[in-house]
Amino acid sequence: MKDLPFISYQHPTYTHQEMLQRSRQFYEWMNKRRSVRMFSSEPVLQEVLENIVMTASTAPSGANKQPWTFCVVTDQKLKRQIRIEAEKEEKISYEQRMPQEWLDDLKPFGTDWHKEFLETVPALIVVFKRNYETDADGHKHNNYYVSESVGLATGFLLAAIHQAGLVALTHTPSPMNFLKQILDRPANESPFLLIPVGKPHPDTKVPDLRRKHAGEVLVWYDLDRTDK
Repeated sequence: MKDLPFISYQHPTYTHQEMLQRSRQFYEWMNKRRSVRMFSSEPVLQEVLENIVMTASTAPSGANKQPWTFCVVTDQKLKRQIRIEAEKEEKISYEQRMPQEWLDDLKPFGTDWHKEFLETVPALIVVFKRNYETDADGHKHNNYYVSESVGLATGFLLAAIHQAGLVALTHTPSPMNFLKQILDRPANESPFLLIPVGKPHPDTKVPDLRRKHAGEVLVWYDLDRTDK
């Protein structure tokens, strides 16, 4: 494999004040992001969904393998199938698989195995991770840090959804093999996340959560920093 050519890279830089303002504005905007379970059925433009996915695909990945596939489902019959199969797995999880501690932790959210939003929402984005690639001769080639890479891309995806004025939920019915079957995905792919995307329902309510403050998530090791 030939070495990749290197090209010049230019990135805008800002004054300290501009950086402070931009970083604060972006934090304040992202801090308004919430996971929701009540969606409007109003359609979302296909181009908007494509832009969101392509933003996600700008994420860094191991050896630039970009080991992800984003399946956007807007077909009502497919959404219905996905809801039916997801609820089957969720019902078993809530009634048999999940320990009591987990169930207790979920109580404040008022969630259960019923997932009607999977059918109401205008779009489902099903994120698949590509565990390996296959060339024209059928030989397998490794992808690297697949889960980490797809996790990063999903973070970009959620930020892009929020930036577009839409809402989402990271849904993880387990196991998720039914998604691979319904969407007829190839052997090298496995489901990673099921993300409903749309506008919030007018009656949307979310739990009054508290996010951890800086002292709980941020540890400084530069004792000489000048911005104290």
